[in-house]
Amino acid sequence: MQNTLLKVEGITKTFGTLKANDRVDFDIVPGEIHALLGENGAGKSTLVKMLFGSLQPDSGTIKWRGQPVTISDPMDARALGIGMVFQHFSLFESLSAAENIALSLGGEVSLSRTAAEAKRVSDEYGLPIHPDRLVGELSVGERQRIEIVRCLLQQPELIILDEPTSVLTPQEAEKLFATLEKVRREGKSILYISHRLEEVQRLCDRATVLRLGRVVAHCDPRAETAKSLAAMMVGEDIHDVDRRKAVPKEPAKQQPVLVIDDLSQPPTGPFAVALRNVALEVFPGEVVGIAGIAGNGQSEFFEAVSGERLQDRPERIRIRGKNAGHDGPSGRRRLGAAFSPEERLGHGAVPGFSLSENLLLSRHATDGKTYVGALGTIKSRALTSALERIVQALDVRKSEADPLASSLSGGNLQKLILGREFDRAPALLIANQPTWGVDAGAAAHIRQEVIDLARAGSGVLVISQDLDELLEMADRIAVMSDGRLSETIPTETVTREALGLMMGGAGNGEASAKNSPMLPEGTI
Repeated sequence: MQNTLLKVEGITKTFGTLKANDRVDFDIVPGEIHALLGENGAGKSTLVKMLFGSLQPDSGTIKWRGQPVTISDPMDARALGIGMVFQHFSLFESLSAAENIALSLGGEVSLSRTAAEAKRVSDEYGLPIHPDRLVGELSVGERQRIEIVRCLLQQPELIILDEPTSVLTPQEAEKLFATLEKVRREGKSILYISHRLEEVQRLCDRATVLRLGRVVAHCDPRAETAKSLAAMMVGEDIHDVDRRKAVPKEPAKQQPVLVIDDLSQPPTGPFAVALRNVALEVFPGEVVGIAGIAGNGQSEFFEAVSGERLQDRPERIRIRGKNAGHDGPSGRRRLGAAFSPEERLGHGAVPGFSLSENLLLSRHATDGKTYVGALGTIKSRALTSALERIVQALDVRKSEADPLASSLSGGNLQKLILGREFDRAPALLIANQPTWGVDAGAAAHIRQEVIDLARAGSGVLVISQDLDELLEMADRIAVMSDGRLSETIPTETVTREALGLMMGGAGNGEASAKNSPMLPEGTI
């Protein structure tokens, strides 16, 4: 007990009829990297929010160095020595790195002293940052360094990391791992939440596995396989994704379902990225992947192809042979397209609307007669039937028949949004970060659904920062860097390391899809 830093005993938290945590027990010792694993909705977020003071347990005890403590808010957590780096960054883009760090320290602080301390800590831990640069000008990897440096400046004894590599290139992830090893050698502890089980096996000393709010296993992840860990999380074996190769296409016989022709557009704001001469074709029956570090134009690219931002000429984008550059999302849906955006709550779904109402919003343009009567009345029975079909197909976990979108966990809302698009059997699916924050079992299911949709004759375009995901699903991969898109490369001829270098801008220059690919020599 003397050697235990944090001990959780019988922690329970209930929301209405949902028991998010049910008598959870685990402990962390000094100098340990401890994994917290579980599928979406298993209770991981609820548990760490209680450890950081954002939520309060209904019952149970949290002990810090052997003594029971009450963590009323994040200030209490920081005072004890608990820091947290969230998956979704909490930085002000219009402020500098130093200003963002100073805001988190509380009280009166010297900005120049804060900048100097941040630089010292960043150099010490191998997390290079530029304190004076605006956050809006930085890559996602650089922003994460600021978050970690900000946390380290508070001198925590326990750091909670939530999906820390989800937006990093392989090279950036390696640097992060080196930093975490240094933190461990200094005697600090880390609670590590990740769906990337290979990372857990590599880094973590012990793991606690949650399922449906309960602890189902404590284990040494290095003595397990990724498959056995995933099976603990979901209660059954995870099947491998079956990526059957696409039938070779003959351009004379097979017409592309999507054509993007020399698409350029200026940035919409001070932190947006301009698109430059983007060209791409997607054929029926294939999955095309777009890799890239966040902030290199992927969001702007999705806005362009989904119709959220219109093009200067209608022929810039053609869907099933029809000019669509002047059509909005509904017009493109009527041509057979379907879309799944990166941001689930607010972009993919209206938080205060029920699931069936959100389904209607995405269907009224293409299936209005099915769900809306002649006088504008909503056909509730048809909507309910479609919703239940989607829920069952994607195993969406919900607490009631037709809850608000905001009540679902992030992973379950992602399954619902993708499920409503799969259910339409579209001719073209464009998905941005389809499995971000989704557990291993659900991710495998989603990836298989994407592949099956393509093999049934649809064209699929997937934008993702997860290289393993793209290598598992895609037939061809292109890289977006600084608003430019490389030529596509057959998946079987490219390596993860080569893609990581391309994502980092190696060999980019002025390359675009109209000249040479951005692949460094000798990397394939």
